[in-house]
Amino acid sequence: MSKKVLPVFSYDKKVQRALVVVAHPDDVDFGSAGTVATLTNHGVDVAYCLVTSGDAGGDDSSHTKEERTAFREAEQRAAALEVGVTNVTFLRWPDGQVEPTLLLRREISRVIRSHRPDLVITQSPERNWDRIRASHPDHLAAGEAALRAVYPDSRNPHSFPELAREGFAPHTVETVWLSGSQPTMVVDITKVFDRKLAALQRHESQVGNIDGLEKMLKTWARATAKNAGLPKGHLGEGYRVVQTG
Repeated sequence: MSKKVLPVFSYDKKVQRALVVVAHPDDVDFGSAGTVATLTNHGVDVAYCLVTSGDAGGDDSSHTKEERTAFREAEQRAAALEVGVTNVTFLRWPDGQVEPTLLLRREISRVIRSHRPDLVITQSPERNWDRIRASHPDHLAAGEAALRAVYPDSRNPHSFPELAREGFAPHTVETVWLSGSQPTMVVDITKVFDRKLAALQRHESQVGNIDGLEKMLKTWARATAKNAGLPKGHLGEGYRVVQTG
């Protein structure tokens, strides 16, 4: 039986504005920086919403949470610039304690209603049993909260009426792309891979001690491209596409 070839993203001007919602600094760059560079190359206005500031960042340093928050936010802003993004919002939820609560849904809805994206890119709320590190509990919770904010919260004038009173009118997001899930579409990032790598390298506190970072990223991206049916040597980022309009 022949392998199923996935559709490859081709920009058609339907997406003018996009919002990426992830749990931690560097999540967007590991999962989607090549995609973001592709979109901004086409003139798409991309914004980021980071649920946490990575204050429980996983290294053995003796920095305080406040110090780690400051430098990880700075790293993320620098990484965003590498792929053409200047609009970065940090919700500053406690790292490692994210749950898809009504309060988090409201705050993500606020960002959606403010930026008014055609496309939201977020993390899959479904656990990946083959790559457990992709399914950090914060990732799952951030993805679930983002999906609930997309539907029904952001479009429903009766959800969080205080947002409307603050001037944030309801907004319907047409499409969501889920990273870390079984993909139904692939973005060819071969020509922008260097920008993805540059973005990751800005997260010095997280990847500064990783030998072979470029090789590791290319191994993952080649596997995604190969599984999607792209030609040999191509690099890809994959997504499950969900129509939400």
